[in-house]
Amino acid sequence: MRVFVSGLTLVSLSIALSAQAPAQAPKLYASAADVTAMMAKAKSTRKPDQANLSQPIVSAAPYSANLEYRVGSNQNASVHEREAEMFYVVDGAATLVTGGKLKDERRTNPENLSGTGIDGGQRQRIAKGDFAMVPENTPHWFDQIEGTLVLMSIHLPHSGK
Repeated sequence: MRVFVSGLTLVSLSIALSAQAPAQAPKLYASAADVTAMMAKAKSTRKPDQANLSQPIVSAAPYSANLEYRVGSNQNASVHEREAEMFYVVDGAATLVTGGKLKDERRTNPENLSGTGIDGGQRQRIAKGDFAMVPENTPHWFDQIEGTLVLMSIHLPHSGK
């Protein structure tokens, strides 16, 4: 009975919260000029101590593609437990570290972990025009950023299968 009441409470809360938040209309197209403007905006609005500025490019739930503008070596490592992530390097270069173990691991939300870096892992230099895929539940980190790294990150949620 307790499980039923708890489940009913969670469903009721979910329904109430979703009724309060308006559904976001899908954004299905962004031109090259849009992406260039986003890069300029990121460059001008990023705070000096802000390592990463992310902006949505296109989205249709549950999928999204974001522009990530990364500067400096103060980047956090991540693990996305319920989604894979694909990166396309728009500009710049860095070392992508995948696998290994997060340093100073902490939970940032119910489906993501963060850390100050990675112990171990595989290192791969990435540069403009490169693609990289990071499977779900895989630690990943951008290290040794050479100036500015501009990425398109595509989030691929777990299919549940």
